[in-house]
Amino acid sequence: MKKIFETTSLNDNLALPNRLVMAPTTTWSSNEDQTVADQELAYYQARAHDISILITGCAHVSENGVGFTNEIGIYDDRFIPGLTKEANVIKQGGVKAIMQLNHAGNKALPELIGAENVVGPSPVITDMIPNAVKPHELTDKEIQEIIHDFGEATRRAIQAGFDGVEIHGAHGFLIQNFLSPHFNHRTDKWGGSEENRLRFAIEVFKEVQRVAKEYTDDSFIIGWRISPDEHYQDGLRIGEINHLIDQLIQLGVTYVHASLTKATEATPRGTDGTMTTVETLAKNIDHRVPLMVAGTIQDGHDAQKVLDLGADLVAVAHGLVTDLDWAKKVKAGNNDQLHLSISQDDIEALKIPDGLWTTIQNSGNWFNIVK
Repeated sequence: MKKIFETTSLNDNLALPNRLVMAPTTTWSSNEDQTVADQELAYYQARAHDISILITGCAHVSENGVGFTNEIGIYDDRFIPGLTKEANVIKQGGVKAIMQLNHAGNKALPELIGAENVVGPSPVITDMIPNAVKPHELTDKEIQEIIHDFGEATRRAIQAGFDGVEIHGAHGFLIQNFLSPHFNHRTDKWGGSEENRLRFAIEVFKEVQRVAKEYTDDSFIIGWRISPDEHYQDGLRIGEINHLIDQLIQLGVTYVHASLTKATEATPRGTDGTMTTVETLAKNIDHRVPLMVAGTIQDGHDAQKVLDLGADLVAVAHGLVTDLDWAKKVKAGNNDQLHLSISQDDIEALKIPDGLWTTIQNSGNWFNIVK
């Protein structure tokens, strides 16, 4: 039986001291010019210990791919100095630093990039953000440019000193837009059949891998984040995601990262519910690459259950935001001592950036806020 604090590995040669990962969490804390801010550096430095991997919040690979206010950019070389600082503060504690790469697609914020610059595979409006606009349908040339952007972003992450990148193929952003029959109505080579809807994702991976091989060695990590299905009646289903995973494994992906609402309980849409999503993904992956899982993993009991269901790595978000000693307490068996709420009095000690705290306060029950 896999245990949280046993050693494991990536790429067959990258040793990890345990199976714990800090899940990517948006911080809303870049400088106004989208460079890395001191508050974000302090936030990551405070959490880069007692875990194996820290995945940053997403950085947009194209100027029109911004999905959050005060999100860091990686679409230009001017970002490399700040990204270098970020990689360094994460790695100081012996933690692997992974930069998450994203293009927001039809979830890009029109107030930041201009409504005319929002793009997607087809002109289908998303229901995932307020004030969404109909995206411009990408031309073949524009698609190729974005694929190139993912490659250039990878080069910058390598030059900044990151140990790897995670390609964000989840949460209704651009890569998932292409995968989804709900959002992708194209009839050219980028849509229509399932094979064609997978093409954009595969070409992005190939470009990232090509650049990684040019600028670094085989130890460089290339992960892929998925949402296993969509809530739309005509949306993406886990069978198609498993087909994508099969192709990514054949191409050499380092790990697959499933983002779920509640990892211990989630079941795939369109199935009889007898197997959890984690079990379903693990059965298909069949130990070919590590399966990383995130989704409301609050304490050590949750983390161990997710491993027992078939995950290889456990990605924790909330717990590492609200308790800097989450891993130490779980290792000691002190789950009852975990600090899983947050208050104004905690902000300074927890190194919570101003933008993140403002968003937490304005996001209903996203976090348990105590007065």
